[in-house]
Amino acid sequence: MVEGRKLILGGVEIPYKLGLLGHSDADVLIHAIMDALLGAAALGDIGKHFPDSDPKFKGISSLFLLKTVRELLEEKGYRTHNVDAVIVAEQPKLAPFMQGMCRQIALALEIETDQVNVKATTTEGLGFTGTGEGIGAHAVVTVTASH
Repeated sequence: MVEGRKLILGGVEIPYKLGLLGHSDADVLIHAIMDALLGAAALGDIGKHFPDSDPKFKGISSLFLLKTVRELLEEKGYRTHNVDAVIVAEQPKLAPFMQGMCRQIALALEIETDQVNVKATTTEGLGFTGTGEGIGAHAVVTVTASH
């Protein structure tokens, strides 16, 4: 967590004094979802498709990248069926923003909001998330063959 950066989670700007450091907008929730989708379709990971060594991805919206991942899956004959994700953070409290995150993710993936679940948890002060040094995210997705 660093000063001078916006905190973006699930495509939603969260009002907070610190943001996440990263090459793109550093939306760890969207990054976890993209990695899960790419993995489910045996397409590698986000580092393969959007390397941080490429200046064209500097500061880019992770929602834009998620739409690109959706297109990659569609080209291979897959469609997202469900997304279940968890954000791991001590602060800030995220409950007021969950519905907006689900909406943004559903829009990017062209699915219904009832196919997306986002929740948050803490580590009760343990690890880098517990000390407030960072925020983590994990995602599980199901994809279906679209043909």
